[in-house]
Amino acid sequence: MEVASRWIVVEEGPNPSTDYFVIPYLRKLGVNIKRLTFNELPSEGELKGVQLIFVRYISRSWQSLIQQNLSKLSGVSVFLDDDLLDWSAFARMPVRYQSKILRYSWSKQRWLKSIGAKLLVSTPFLQNKYRDWSPELLSAEPLDLDKGQQLSIFYHGSASHYEDINWLYPIIKEVMAENPDLSFEIIGDKHVNRLFSGVPRVRVLYPMKWPTYLSLLRRPGRSIGLAPLLDSPFNRARSHTKFYDITQAGAVGIYAEGAIYGKVVRHQENGILLPMEPSLWIEGILQLAADDALRGKLLSEAKKCL
Repeated sequence: MEVASRWIVVEEGPNPSTDYFVIPYLRKLGVNIKRLTFNELPSEGELKGVQLIFVRYISRSWQSLIQQNLSKLSGVSVFLDDDLLDWSAFARMPVRYQSKILRYSWSKQRWLKSIGAKLLVSTPFLQNKYRDWSPELLSAEPLDLDKGQQLSIFYHGSASHYEDINWLYPIIKEVMAENPDLSFEIIGDKHVNRLFSGVPRVRVLYPMKWPTYLSLLRRPGRSIGLAPLLDSPFNRARSHTKFYDITQAGAVGIYAEGAIYGKVVRHQENGILLPMEPSLWIEGILQLAADDALRGKLLSEAKKCL
């Protein structure tokens, strides 16, 4: 059977199932690959001659799109690396996870069979269990990770810093889009986790006690610390202790310009001082990340203040 030259991978979002199994499989086929999420529906014209492959889940919007354009498609496949089609296999999972599987996987199997969808699986167990579907077994492949340096940016604020965190969000979103070699670490609760959920390479750490935080600072790997500070009645009473946190973490700081950090930070000598203008922070972060020599010089001078 002739293999379609264009494949669209439909996934809830970036995930290990796609990266370990599906992408290596498609690369071996030598096909053109496009990855789309549940919310990224292509036009009807884009579907002509395309093979769709769903990773684990099928959303209602995609199901409707396929139903209306099935004749245009080369075919439909679904990849499973867990037993998502047998309720008894996941009945003891948390209720929320059960609900997700029932909605996006289990309930779709009759429809998938009705349109002649092909089943791809990750293990011989699944291949044997669903042998009536004639599934194809895919092999996991190691990720081809870039071995180049990845720099970690961080902002460690408490719940009292919500306004500063919200201000920082679009800046980090832009920075992560501009430079794929950067990652971002932030301390926060569910609100912060939801806020940054759509931004790649962001790690949200749960708030911790002071001794635990001091232990965190001793771990290496952080390069640039951020200390924005909006002009507000509460922020006007802040001190410059984040300069010490950032420096003791082995990182160079970018600080809000003004009296608070200006007491200890000398611009372009032991840190970077910037006005609270988002475009300047985006530019400053990207430039500092690209300049190893400058970061080394600033960190060396900052350590003299400890």
